[in-house]
Amino acid sequence: METRLTTSVLIVGGGPCGLMLANELGRRGVSAVLVDEKPGTAFNPQANATQARSMEHYRRLGFAAEIRQAGLPADYPTDVAYFTRYTGYELARFQLPSSSRATELVKGLSGSWSAAELPHRVSQKYVEAVLRRYAERLPGIRLHYGHRLISYAEHDDGIVGDIECRDDGRRFEVHADFLVGADGPRSMVRQSLGIAYGGEAGIQRDFMGGRMLAVYLRSPDFYASIPHARAWMYNCFNGDRRAFMASVNGRDEFAFHTQLRPGEDETTITAHEAKAAFQRACGAPIACEVLSHLTWTAGHALVADGMQRGRVFLGGDAAHLFTPTGGLGYNTAIEDAVNLGWKLSSVVKGISPVALLDSYEVERRPVALRNTGYARRFADSLGLFAAVPELEDATEAGNDARRAAGTYLDQHARAEFNIPGITFGGRYDTSPIILADGTKPPPDAANVYVPSACPGGRAPHAWLADGVSLYDLFGFEWTLLQFDDVVSVDGPLHEAARALGADVKLVTLPSQLRDLYEADLALIRPDQIVAWRGSVSQAGMLGRVLAGALGQG
Repeated sequence: METRLTTSVLIVGGGPCGLMLANELGRRGVSAVLVDEKPGTAFNPQANATQARSMEHYRRLGFAAEIRQAGLPADYPTDVAYFTRYTGYELARFQLPSSSRATELVKGLSGSWSAAELPHRVSQKYVEAVLRRYAERLPGIRLHYGHRLISYAEHDDGIVGDIECRDDGRRFEVHADFLVGADGPRSMVRQSLGIAYGGEAGIQRDFMGGRMLAVYLRSPDFYASIPHARAWMYNCFNGDRRAFMASVNGRDEFAFHTQLRPGEDETTITAHEAKAAFQRACGAPIACEVLSHLTWTAGHALVADGMQRGRVFLGGDAAHLFTPTGGLGYNTAIEDAVNLGWKLSSVVKGISPVALLDSYEVERRPVALRNTGYARRFADSLGLFAAVPELEDATEAGNDARRAAGTYLDQHARAEFNIPGITFGGRYDTSPIILADGTKPPPDAANVYVPSACPGGRAPHAWLADGVSLYDLFGFEWTLLQFDDVVSVDGPLHEAARALGADVKLVTLPSQLRDLYEADLALIRPDQIVAWRGSVSQAGMLGRVLAGALGQG
């Protein structure tokens, strides 16, 4: 082992945020060293839902199809279903497409779900494995699992980190321009900066508020033992044992989570007790093997008071901690990495000044506050809705209770799992590198997304006549859109890009798509955010526009 490594970025944390950042940097030829205390990527399933926006970023990096093939079989339904117990009464079911159906379906959708990709239900353990595999292939990217950051010092010209191997105690130094802490909720990096979480913690609810037991289990007999159609998410709703369970591989593996009840001592929970909790939710002694079990706390809606200090940045759970309703924590972390990745690369390459990096916190922290707020409301909707005593009774009163519960849970499922507004609607309107045009974006709503090219939001998507996604035409760095019925701005754009050292691809679209962008020209950032739009008469100011978007203004 070398005693000193030199790199552009030191990444602490090898979960989704850290691995995604390594991919973003490596694809741009920027070197990075990643360290993580764990021996490898996740064994436990952890997060279970990849939102459409994350899938669009995986598509941009070239491995969305591989992610979509991971986890559940291609024809496995991704329904969200609610039961009194898994072998008991079915209360509600929100039907969602299998991965193969989603691939076909997306090309015919418009409006709120006009997208290059639809969501995919896949356990985080599979996603991390793909992200790691692609990162390891990139020149300049070095991944060191089983290593931890002991300490670091920040200097005027960079960071020096002291790294220790967990196996043998050997140490080496990493000299980097920047440090990114993606090291989870107990982040050593965040604590070293003196940055605290703000928001709400320890919220108590009947469900999804308080201590939870997570059980990763194998049960080959589960599907044959329950009298219901298969689902991706199995919710158990009764007054005795609340739980949710995600199908991991569609055959025999499941991620089971249940609220600990008063009197249950988490320090004494063994594999036997974990198995019993699962069987109680099943309502039958279905055989299972406990692969792992641990406890965690639901009821957090926390955002760090800051996401940057000098050359040090925070991302993922180190910057925001969610209760997992809506599946927003992991997906917010992915967009942290995307946002920071192109900016670090632009600074390291000398295209942008260091001041560009100040826009990271300005852009991402409001989105974290927004998303933790949405997740908290979903947790309230589910966790504060209590089961009445007669819910499981084979009586008319029981029938009435189940109908009422089913109506409520159906409404809740549609609110939590059909969220194009949350998925696509995050915006950067206050950012200093967004060039506003005086227009207002559509209202922010969880379950409705109105495509808009108002600068600061996701570029409106469209499928072209030949079945190609508009996003597939974008350059990996910057893109300027123009339309067939306007005079080409190739000359002014080429001159501006050359002067600024920027990589900008000019894309000419059919004239009918001009109405989608409501402008002659639209400048799209590397993260597919509209930075500016304007008329062809403004072509002469493209140099100033691009300089402003690069942080040079």
